[in-house]
Amino acid sequence: MIDIHTHVFPPEIVRQRENYFGEDPAFRWLYDSPQAKLNTAEELIQAMADQGVEQSVIFGFPWRTLKLMRRHNDYIIEAQHRFPRHLIGFACVNALETGAAAEVERCLAAGCRGVGELAFYHEGLGGDILSALAPIADLCMGYGVPLLLHANEPVGHAYPGKSPMQLGDLYSLVKAFPELTLILAHWGGGLFFYNLLKKEVPAALKNVYFDTAASPFLYRPEIYRLAAEILGPEKILFGSDYPLLPPSRYLKEMQEGGLSPEHQEMILGKNALRLFGG
Repeated sequence: MIDIHTHVFPPEIVRQRENYFGEDPAFRWLYDSPQAKLNTAEELIQAMADQGVEQSVIFGFPWRTLKLMRRHNDYIIEAQHRFPRHLIGFACVNALETGAAAEVERCLAAGCRGVGELAFYHEGLGGDILSALAPIADLCMGYGVPLLLHANEPVGHAYPGKSPMQLGDLYSLVKAFPELTLILAHWGGGLFFYNLLKKEVPAALKNVYFDTAASPFLYRPEIYRLAAEILGPEKILFGSDYPLLPPSRYLKEMQEGGLSPEHQEMILGKNALRLFGG
């Protein structure tokens, strides 16, 4: 089993998160509640052993200051080096901040194997987002690594982390970087449904994957089977959004939703192995 969507934080942030609320309003929005868990890499390794996960992609938070971006990315790089058989580090930045692309390049040169989870919690995906992402997308293509982007459904209930994103803006982003290997988190906010269109969209989504992060909180179990039919099971990657939910919740829903054992194996690990060259 390979989990391609997990969050880990340096111990000092885990211990005293309130000290960082003033640094970033999005961090406070997501983690102000004591029930919002923050875990270290060591805690993730233990959870992986308990749940039967062999490898996890780890990333930090898109902080608004370069200092915190660098600190968190350094922690990700250190964790990947300490647990090389189990952890795959991604560089995380706020693409709108000065120095973000240079920080991505620093991290990729240091061994990170992707970029993400990039998120624009308050901005959505309009405005200057495409131009801000362009140099980062170029770096990902140059290094041959994927970019994982936060997405969410533009309708339904509100919750911390739900950005003012529109599917049209997300689709424009996909089309702007046709050669980029892109992973859209949280089922891409439902964008995969439009793979049913006869023209343009299937070609535009050729290099796009969709992860399952937070699915048990958002969708009925049938989504696994339906998404596999619409996209092809090879385009779906298992992500738990650790420490939000344990993998066991996803396994239960995959079975309840009627996903075949063969497709479960693909989503839970085979697709990620192919993506990361395992």
